[in-house]
Formats: sequence, C-alpha cells, structure tokens
Amino acid sequence: MNNPLKVAAHVFMAIAVLSLGMGSIAQEAYPSRSIKLIVPYAVGGTNNLLARLLGQKLTDSWGQSVVVDNKPGGNTIIGSEALIKAPADGYTLIVVSVDHAIIPQLVTTPYDAVKDFAPVATLGISQLLLVAHPSLPANTVQEVIALAKSKPDQLSYASAGNGTLSHITSEMVNLNTGIKMQQIPYKGGGAALVDLVGGQVPLFFSVPVNAIPYVKGGRLKAIAVTGPVRLSSLPQTPTFSESGMQGIDAKAWFGVLAPVGTPKRIIAKLSGEINRIFSTPDMKEALSAQGLEPFISTPEQFASLIETDRAMYAKVIKAANIKIEN
Repeated sequence: MNNPLKVAAHVFMAIAVLSLGMGSIAQEAYPSRSIKLIVPYAVGGTNNLLARLLGQKLTDSWGQSVVVDNKPGGNTIIGSEALIKAPADGYTLIVVSVDHAIIPQLVTTPYDAVKDFAPVATLGISQLLLVAHPSLPANTVQEVIALAKSKPDQLSYASAGNGTLSHITSEMVNLNTGIKMQQIPYKGGGAALVDLVGGQVPLFFSVPVNAIPYVKGGRLKAIAVTGPVRLSSLPQTPTFSESGMQGIDAKAWFGVLAPVGTPKRIIAKLSGEINRIFSTPDMKEALSAQGLEPFISTPEQFASLIETDRAMYAKVIKAANIKIEN
C-alpha cells in the first residue's frame, strides 16, 4: 500500500508543475498578435507620420502587424478615451503630442491625463521658431519687445488656434515681458503661415520645418528659437535665452502611451525597442526631413516630462485666461 505522505507529495508536485505551466501561459511572449496604434488626429500630420514609421519598424522587428487607427475629433479626446477603454495588455497604444499635456487644462476630459495612462517612450521633438514678416521693424527679441511697448495693444501675432502651442508660447512672451501682443487665431499653422508670408500678420511661432524655406528664401525673417541650442539649419538665429529672455521653454514632443495597468515587462519591452528604432540612422534621417530630432527617454522620464509640461502650461493658461470650446 502506498504511503499516504508519498501520495500527497506527488500530488503537491503535480500541482506545482501545473501551476508553473499555467504561469508560463500567462506570461506568453509579447507580442503574439497584431498591435493597434491609435492616432487622435486625422490622416496627415506629424502624429500620423510617426505612427506609421513606428508601426512599420515594429512589424519588421517582431513579425506582428501594427495597425494605425486614426480617431480624430474632440481635441484628441475621442482617441484618448478609446485607449483607456482598451485592455491594458500592450496591444492597444496611442501616439500623442504635447497636446496631451495641454488639452486637459483647457477642456473637461473623461480621463486623467496622468493617472489613466502609462508612458512608454518619446519619439521625436521640435523646438519652435519665432518668425516675422520682413516689414516688421524689429529683428531681435529685444526689438520686438521694445516695439510692442511703444505700441501698446497694437502689435499682433498669428496662432494656429486658441489653446494651441503657438498661442500658449506667444502668451508666455507676453507674461514674461509685460507686453500685450494681440492674438489672431487661425485654423491651423498652415493657414497662419500663409498669412504671415503674405504680410497680413507680423509674427508667428512656427515649427521650424515649415518656416525655414521662407526664411532662406528671404520671405520671412527668423527672430529666435525656443530650444536650448541653435538650430543647425539656422545657426545664425539665437535662442531666446541668448536673447536675454528666460522661461520660453515650449517644445513640440511626441510619444507613445499605453493604458494604465499595462504590465511593466511589456512597457519595458516596448520602450526598449522603440528607443532602439529611433536611434537608428535611417529614422534620424526620416525625422530630420520633418524638422524633428529623435527624442529618447525611459518611461519614467516621459512621465516626468508630462507632469512638468502640464504644470508649466497650466500656469500660462490660467494667467493668460486662455479658453477653447469643448
């Protein structure tokens, strides 16, 4: 007759082996199926381009298809809400921009921009370039300030729309210097740039890639760049810091988020592969063509960036009383 203790031991071992097997199933290799990349904007634009570049590279790396799903509308709220309603399993992600840190400061959202999302990795970054029509009698930051002070409430600037980065950055200048340039909002940066070149407005904070051809062609003049260093394509144009103005730290960044609760091992794998992809020479070249630089960060660094920018833009939005319609 079998010893009851031996029987119990065998049963225990069998259960342990089965549990290990079940654990390995739960920890199946990621990814084992297709991944969806939500873009909270219409087709076209930088977010869409980055999502498609990333999707193709991840497909090449992992052998699983990556589907880009454009969900525009609601000031990015529609796409962002779709993400947080998806399972937190790494198979639904979203490509966001700095708007993720700005929009919730301006409108009511059905989510918390920090608590409901898990930062994965940043992709690219671009500074902003203050450009002016040649007819403006000012060529430096200090001359723009002096001109604005000599003509209170008369100097205007174009923006890509209420609450956009170009609008908020311009208001940073107002608050920083005590001047009061007047906003002329447009429906997008393209329309604002067209009127700037045409002389209908004198100033605009543009992404460099769009404005540089006009600067080099003599149809616009570059005043200063918001970044910590000068642009390699416009080495003669100073930064705002070099021009004697601190605190103009606006930048357009792009990154990938997952739903909160996504396993850390999946976040780590995604982050590592995305960082590898965006460090390659061909990706650097593709970003450079769009006026971007690769922006490599850990999930923790990305989380800190979102928090820092949220706080920075919240102060400007409140002080300048910036509002948009929900």
